[in-house]
Amino acid sequence: MMKRSPYSISFGRIPNQYISRSLMIEDIIDILNADPVEEQAFKITGIRGTGKTVTLTAIEKELREDNQWIIVDVKSNSEISKELVASLYGEVPFLTSFIDTNLNLSAFGIGLNIDKKSPVTSMDVILKKILGEVKKKNKKVLVVIDEARKTDELVDFIQEFQILIRNEFPIYLIAAGLYDDIESLENAEGLTFFLRADKYEMKPLNLTIIEDDYEKTLGVTEEIARQLAEMTKGYAFAYQAIGKYMWESGDKQISKTVLALVDEALAEKVYDKIWSELREKEKWYLSFIVKKDTISATELLELTKTSHNEWSEPRKRLIEKGILDGSERGVVKVKLPRFKEYVESRLV
Repeated sequence: MMKRSPYSISFGRIPNQYISRSLMIEDIIDILNADPVEEQAFKITGIRGTGKTVTLTAIEKELREDNQWIIVDVKSNSEISKELVASLYGEVPFLTSFIDTNLNLSAFGIGLNIDKKSPVTSMDVILKKILGEVKKKNKKVLVVIDEARKTDELVDFIQEFQILIRNEFPIYLIAAGLYDDIESLENAEGLTFFLRADKYEMKPLNLTIIEDDYEKTLGVTEEIARQLAEMTKGYAFAYQAIGKYMWESGDKQISKTVLALVDEALAEKVYDKIWSELREKEKWYLSFIVKKDTISATELLELTKTSHNEWSEPRKRLIEKGILDGSERGVVKVKLPRFKEYVESRLV
């Protein structure tokens, strides 16, 4: 039986073979553990397939080994404060006991219904009382929100979170989401606090590390490993997909079959969704941009016979969506691997 590939293209879990965002993870954990407290809210942002969920999982895994930390995962569209309280009640023994003894949460369907106590009617009041008990026990609560996006529930929670940290409660927040989703939260009315919170971008993986990994794991030559690494453009999902299909093929050379499988995975798992969210004008500009590794604004405008004003907004959106790199003045280049092939297939 063939040994199972150490690479994986399944979202959400840590693959057996992966390149850790160790510097980012260590930085966030160091700040979380700092005394005195420096920051209590963090944002992780990036395009699909850059490893946001894997990074969150790695942070949670490390913190769970420290019994000072209580980790709670919640969803953007849930009643977050209620979900948080319910999780703390159900999973933390000393809080279960505290709530049963001191609070009647029957109005919310949480805890024991003790007749001699009147039900507490405000979830915000409940959360403060619970966090007060957490503080007495020298514990910390980390709220983790993956695929964060602007919802009324999340906006309300972030506003309440700001009040909680102002009152020096030991509660922390990490929210991970797409560029557009995090930006919409940052710009929401009343969330200036969230705008100022530390933000980490999922930048490309180091190509030298990918090359070394492929050479050792796949058993290919240094030259083939280098070609494969360059093909990924440092994009985490492509690193996994290329590794997976090279491993499963058993080939030591890059074949058309492997490339076809990689292109199919990129399309189905990532690019189809990205493409569906683009405006027609953005797709039209991309049909010209992908033809070259790097293209100047002057050349693009000559090819498209458009003006700087017409190009300005599509350029901004394509950069914000993580599709284009506009860091070099006057030029843009595609950040996503094999995206030229994908765009051309869509325009046939």
